[in-house]
Amino acid sequence: MTDAFARSVSDSIDHFPEPVPLWPSMNLFSLFRPDSQLQHSLHPQMAWASKSVATAVLRSGLFLKRQLWVWPVIATVLLSVLAFMVQRSIAATMKENLQSQLQTLLAVETEMLQNWIRMNTANAAALANSQTIRESVYDLLDAADPAEADKPRKDLGEIRRMLEKQLRPILVSHSYAGYNVFDKSQRIVAATTEELIGREAIPEFAGVLTRALRGETTIGPPFGSVVMLKDETGRLRSGVPTMFVCAPVRDASFEIVAVLALRIRPELEFTRILQLGRFGESGETYAFDKTGLMVSNSRFDEELILTGILPDRDDARSILNVQLRDPGGNMAEGFRPKVRRSEQPLTTSATAAIAGGSGVNIEGYRNYRGVPSLGAWMWLPQYELGVATEVNMVEAYKPLTILQWTFRSLLGLLAASSFAIFLFSVRVAKLNRNAQMAAIELKQLGQYTLEEKIGAGGMGVVYKGHHSMLRRPAAIKLLNIDKVTDASIQRFEREVKMTCQLNHPNTIAIYDYGRTPEGVFYYAMEFLDGIDLQTLVEQYGPQPEGRVIHILLQICGSLYEAHSLGLVHRDIKPANIMLNRRGAEGDVVKVLDFGLVKAIDDARQAGLTAINSLTGTPLYMAPESIQSPNSVDARSDLYAVGAVGYFLLTGHPVFEAENIVQLCQQHIDAIPIPPSQRIEQPISTEVENALLRCLEKVRTRRPQTARELAQQLDRAPTKGDWSLETADEWWDLHQRDLPSAPPAVPSVAEKTPYGQTVLTNSGTRPQ
Repeated sequence: MTDAFARSVSDSIDHFPEPVPLWPSMNLFSLFRPDSQLQHSLHPQMAWASKSVATAVLRSGLFLKRQLWVWPVIATVLLSVLAFMVQRSIAATMKENLQSQLQTLLAVETEMLQNWIRMNTANAAALANSQTIRESVYDLLDAADPAEADKPRKDLGEIRRMLEKQLRPILVSHSYAGYNVFDKSQRIVAATTEELIGREAIPEFAGVLTRALRGETTIGPPFGSVVMLKDETGRLRSGVPTMFVCAPVRDASFEIVAVLALRIRPELEFTRILQLGRFGESGETYAFDKTGLMVSNSRFDEELILTGILPDRDDARSILNVQLRDPGGNMAEGFRPKVRRSEQPLTTSATAAIAGGSGVNIEGYRNYRGVPSLGAWMWLPQYELGVATEVNMVEAYKPLTILQWTFRSLLGLLAASSFAIFLFSVRVAKLNRNAQMAAIELKQLGQYTLEEKIGAGGMGVVYKGHHSMLRRPAAIKLLNIDKVTDASIQRFEREVKMTCQLNHPNTIAIYDYGRTPEGVFYYAMEFLDGIDLQTLVEQYGPQPEGRVIHILLQICGSLYEAHSLGLVHRDIKPANIMLNRRGAEGDVVKVLDFGLVKAIDDARQAGLTAINSLTGTPLYMAPESIQSPNSVDARSDLYAVGAVGYFLLTGHPVFEAENIVQLCQQHIDAIPIPPSQRIEQPISTEVENALLRCLEKVRTRRPQTARELAQQLDRAPTKGDWSLETADEWWDLHQRDLPSAPPAVPSVAEKTPYGQTVLTNSGTRPQ
């Protein structure tokens, strides 16, 4: 096998490129920087990316590949980050749900409380507007008025008994504990408790009476009784929790003359309504007044006694006895404040509500027991009453805590498992690599016997060999055992599957594909002993027009078959076209390297070639390959065929530039110089027109198929100038002195540490 074919085959080894991304917001040409390794393929002065950058990237990649212990660490770190993000997302969702639940519970409780208030105010208003009650109140006011003492009037005691008799049915049916009647001076003129009669301007009644005398039927917050009343145990004492619903009594002219107040026991329905709003095992809903005093019962009275907030008595209740103050620590866990409770600040919820606001806190604050809690609150200004619902923070976030511990446990298990898997993988990989190396050293891959190594690249090596039974020579391509990955295997298989579909005599033939028991992937292909077109022109200069037509017609035949199967080569260039002597016939063309072949049906190669990636050789790329790589089609290959023909005729590429930026820009918008103007020899109009049509910027102006291009070339008068005899003479003369050159590795895309994409080349031969 000649060095020329060795170079061409080694080219195909590396044609599993890392695509060069083309971001829409960036100039395409800013993605490339000069690199000295490709200067021969463009211009002697072209410079590419810095070697130091390429070396740094290469060393980083090798470090990660050799230092296998890094991967389990990376996996654990990535999973830790993932766990953190998942946990954070779940925490955010949980907080949203808690906030919604607290606000919903508070809204329901508040609505229930307001419905209860509306029912009681309706009862009071109905009684105050009752004709019989109003007449009794008028008589009561007349009899109790000192200014009317000299006038005849009804007995005051009889009037009170009559009024009480009239009120008793509604008092009993709605569980009212009693009544009071106030005149306009806020003096009690009648009451269930006789001790209250005659007293006036009682501070506890001031707020609700003022609103009632303004014409509102309203209810006041609970307060401690000012006289001896029976508590819930039946014992007489002062300070018994009580509250009143008050309604104005009007005369015939609709003037307010008195206020009817019905006494309610708050520990009954008022507190029970609030205690319905329980969130879990630690949640509670309670009411408080504008001083921060709790005016409903807490569900934690026993705990409040144990912590000293309530006195240790059987009748101790939190209603009207607990100030909503922050003790500064969790008293349920043994904390005891250093200052008196009256000197402690109000809790967050009480402070915010009394200021007239509604809100929710899901970040946590200390409640009146010092327990970290979440809560929502609302202030009801018309009743001078605040309502809050709270839940223990530990209970609310218990699912999140469990999730956190679960994640930590899983990460710990993952770290341990990763370490164990790493040790096992290292051992297995070492044994597997030894087995693969042994198989290669034995120079036997399935039915193929390896001979000398004839090419190498980044992804694998090529050996000359032969079939053990048929004794037929073959070029055997092996994946580099140090670089076998799922992606490289997929690309390797893809190249084989794409190429083996092609049966045209001018397309390199694939004989076999397989994998040894040791895991060495290989395929055997046709062994060629010719010269590639790049070397042909470099060594022997521009070629005769007849020979160029002869070569291009064969290329068109190979491509027409590929295009008919829906495949686009994408990297037609002189170095990928071999000229051989086959079957005693000279100048037989073989199109190589279908490693970049693209199925027009993108689903057939999903994930193997990135969208918006630059693949191909810049000297022979169609404009659309640069501007929108994912849109290439058969006509893009024909552009490259025209560029190859131009190179064969003139000895020069279509465009020459100082750097790849200028070169790509010329492919996009520069008009090619006709071949006849670049060489001294005449060129037939048919050939020149055919090549220039191929080089049109707009695809619709090019030949639409390879067969159409072949037909145009076939009409050239110089077609017969190169015959089989002429070809045989040339091969007889030059076959023994075909040039040799060191094998090269084609361009691959790399990333610099600064995120810029550059092209590098580790070979020395021009592409």
